[in-house]
Amino acid sequence: MMFLSLVGLPVVLLFLGVPVFAALMAAVLVTMVFFTSMPIVALQQIMFGSLDKFSLIAIPFFIFAGEMMGVGGISRRIINWVLSMFGGLRGGLPVTTVGASTCFGAISGSSPATVAAIGRLLYKPLLDKGYDKSFAAGLITSSGAIAIVIPPSVAMILYGIAAEQPITKLFIAGILPGLLLATILSAYLYVTDRSTRENKTERLSFLSATKEGFWALCAPVLVLGGIYLGVFSPTEAGGLASVYAIIVSVLVYREATWRDVLLVAGSAAMLTAQVMLIIAAAGAYSWLLTVNGIPQHVTNVLGALDENPAAFLILVNLLFLAVGCVLDPNSAILVLAPLLVPVAITMGIDPIHLGIIMTVNLSIGMFTPPFGLNIFVAQAVLNVPPTTIYKGIIPFLLLNLLALLVITFVPEVSLFLTHHL
Repeated sequence: MMFLSLVGLPVVLLFLGVPVFAALMAAVLVTMVFFTSMPIVALQQIMFGSLDKFSLIAIPFFIFAGEMMGVGGISRRIINWVLSMFGGLRGGLPVTTVGASTCFGAISGSSPATVAAIGRLLYKPLLDKGYDKSFAAGLITSSGAIAIVIPPSVAMILYGIAAEQPITKLFIAGILPGLLLATILSAYLYVTDRSTRENKTERLSFLSATKEGFWALCAPVLVLGGIYLGVFSPTEAGGLASVYAIIVSVLVYREATWRDVLLVAGSAAMLTAQVMLIIAAAGAYSWLLTVNGIPQHVTNVLGALDENPAAFLILVNLLFLAVGCVLDPNSAILVLAPLLVPVAITMGIDPIHLGIIMTVNLSIGMFTPPFGLNIFVAQAVLNVPPTTIYKGIIPFLLLNLLALLVITFVPEVSLFLTHHL
């Protein structure tokens, strides 16, 4: 009965449309009241303890920075810079969409923010160049998921906290997998492009695009360069990114006002509150699982696989692909990482590699029908029905699964830079 309360109840509530944090809290409360003798007063201590981590401060910073850059013209200049390199090539505009999503993700760390920013600027040009609605919507929705894999990534920050792994190392490990995803998508778009010569996008001047977008392009260099050189922590980098976004948007490009800064701050605060609610609820849920011996039970069940790490990784992929269809990445990582990381370590699997596998799985879940969050964002921003998006997503879903197999069974894709930097 306790197992049904802890596992079955939240699953049922999620399928009924109850918010994630409420489903987890309901499971915690029911279990504590009816199946344990633990005092309820301990619950608030555990929840607040889950939020009492310095690394979590990076989350509101990167959320704010990503939204501010979208409002202040930074994302548009990044798109123009990418377009200056790929615009004249076969499939230039679709490839630009992937490249711009990767670059914007290297600033914001947020997949929904990337879909919203890139979608507003590139959906109509894609249609104007002859690409159908389904293809354009599917491309924008799926390429935005790269933002979760390419650093800085909010999902990686949460994994680092849940698995007690260095966040800087996770960021370094995410570089090559993120670039691999972008390369596979770009190669597919180049090979399969069927647009006519008249539909080729004109290539902008690289020098003029670089000059106009200089301050925008400095953002990822400044943020990621400072982290990798050890000048500041990921949390401090988030604060710097926020200040930089304000200065460039308001004072340099002058496309945003101080009123816009306040509006973006309010929006970022709302998103942050939603994330923190989930973190607090997941912290209480994970604590209750731990004190009731669930992690040890999972370890024992998976113990039969200790001679076969490949089978374990396949199970992890299947689990996260399924979970990613119904849960957001933050919730999935906070609940499952503490259970799976100890098992992986006993099998000799690097926890950094496991973190990248989880992140890539959950990035795919962001655009997997029917509940992928990117789909809902794209539906609102592009004003297209979900069925149109579903159709366009299919080839990109298959390509992402191919990349996932490579990342899973070729650990050096994730670990090469961590070993040599």
